[in-house]
Amino acid sequence: MSKKVLIINIFGIGDVLFTTPIIHNIKSHFKDSSIGYLCNRRAEDVVKSNPKIDKVFVYERDEFVQISKESKILFLRKFFELVNDIRKEHYDIVIDVSLSSFTAFIGWLAGIKVRIGFNYKNRSILLNKRIKLTGYDRQHVVEYYLDLLNEIGIPVEDRRLELTITNEDEAWADSFMKDHGLTSQPVLIGLVPGGGASWGKDASFKRWPAEKWAKIADKMIEKHSAAIILMGDAFEHDLCLRIAHLMHKRPVLAVGRTTLSQFGALAKKCSLVIVNDGGPLHIAVASGAKTVSIFGPVNENVYGPYPQKGHAVVTAATLCRPCYRKFRRASCSHVSCLNDITIENVLKNVEDILSTLFEKG
Repeated sequence: MSKKVLIINIFGIGDVLFTTPIIHNIKSHFKDSSIGYLCNRRAEDVVKSNPKIDKVFVYERDEFVQISKESKILFLRKFFELVNDIRKEHYDIVIDVSLSSFTAFIGWLAGIKVRIGFNYKNRSILLNKRIKLTGYDRQHVVEYYLDLLNEIGIPVEDRRLELTITNEDEAWADSFMKDHGLTSQPVLIGLVPGGGASWGKDASFKRWPAEKWAKIADKMIEKHSAAIILMGDAFEHDLCLRIAHLMHKRPVLAVGRTTLSQFGALAKKCSLVIVNDGGPLHIAVASGAKTVSIFGPVNENVYGPYPQKGHAVVTAATLCRPCYRKFRRASCSHVSCLNDITIENVLKNVEDILSTLFEKG
């Protein structure tokens, strides 16, 4: 049975990866299906690289807001160009996880007959199949998304996140490792001390302190003669440089030097990746890397690595965590949930994963 399905998700990279099990199960159920995806600019590369996605549309809110400030006419022209591009594809179904009345309006205006999503704060009047939602708290976000498939009778056969890593990405990673003398390293640890762009100016509330990143790296070098790669986006370059200067032995810097899929290819070649909560964690998980992730205000059972097998999550026993609920972070000046996470606790989880790898080796 042939179906044309549009998925709307204008959130960050990790959240877009959370929808990849939806895509896989749609393709398995509707053998000749065609899938479109409406995403933001930041996630565009992840969506475009997925061979199961046939058409990509981009809605970048900041771009639309800027155009609106300059000219209402230009804003309307750009908006209706987007709607008409979607309408031309004649989609049968839209699955909208954006919790937005605006994106629900796009699906309705594009003439898509079956419109599925969450009814969050009554923003979904234009969706005709909706699940009431007050926030993500009972289960992982991926499970919430997969629940939407029940609305169109699609069984869930696979829950894995998917990230497309091409032969070119693999070749780039091989070349990077060769150029930096990493090819024969028995223990290669990727450190991602940033966490992506999704929290913007509040990113510090998801970041373990720089001094602790440097110390955990030094301990891995001391105990395992490990090679350390510092990874992240270009805007995290200064953070990674600070950590590099705090370390006793200089690491390899890959920060700002990779595309998203090259990041995944490099992460997969590491013995494991230590990473904060955020999009890079989910890229690493989807690439097949082993991870140890550090969670502060956010609930790891809702936003953590998925599935969790093969991954470790480190948290502090702080009574007030998790304080990020219903898409809001509580006001906090101490951030004990991050600052109280000890180097010893992270190191223990790292050693547990490395021990299993050594056993297999």
